[in-house]
Amino acid sequence: MMKQVGLPLLVLLLVLSCKQGPKTSETNILQPEAKSPTEMEVGATTQTPKEMGMKFAQETQKVLGKNLMGTIQNKGVEEAVVFCNERAYPLTDSMSMNFNARIKRVSDKPRNPDNAANASELAYIETFKKDVAAGVTLEPILKEVNGKVHFYYPIVTNSMCLNCHGIPGKSIQADVVQHLSRLYPDDKATGYDVNEVRGIWSIVFDAPNDSN
Repeated sequence: MMKQVGLPLLVLLLVLSCKQGPKTSETNILQPEAKSPTEMEVGATTQTPKEMGMKFAQETQKVLGKNLMGTIQNKGVEEAVVFCNERAYPLTDSMSMNFNARIKRVSDKPRNPDNAANASELAYIETFKKDVAAGVTLEPILKEVNGKVHFYYPIVTNSMCLNCHGIPGKSIQADVVQHLSRLYPDDKATGYDVNEVRGIWSIVFDAPNDSN
């Protein structure tokens, strides 16, 4: 059995390919906690690039997950699909600004075309798929280019993910299928089983001065 670590939590896959839509005036959206430049600088100088990348991904997951689970509990899975369509991108962008990083979630089978992986990201997805198949502990991949750290970490499916990314009419309920068809007419993000690589976090940030 593969040792599960870090990011693959129950709600993560529901928010992987969400699309930005009209802004909402609702007041119950949980915004990321702003950090001062001094706080961000101190954190950056005491963490390795790997630790920084994991922190950025985990904190973004936390904000998205809290909002998504609140929607599921109060309104159901079908409304969670609408939440993803309208709010996940703005929240992710807020986290990018908060950490002064570019934070994305990309896939080889995107729900939203804006989340399609590029050539390099596709190669990393294939690497992580091989790691999952081999049952090894998942570790992030980091590359440093021109003073920028490029951080990649897999998003792995579990049973909760199949509510939106499983088989339509089987693990995905009919009303959810209708919502997905309406919001994502070119949806490719279905047909998954548990313990499969759904996509990756792709994060870029400034390399700390002592990272060499």
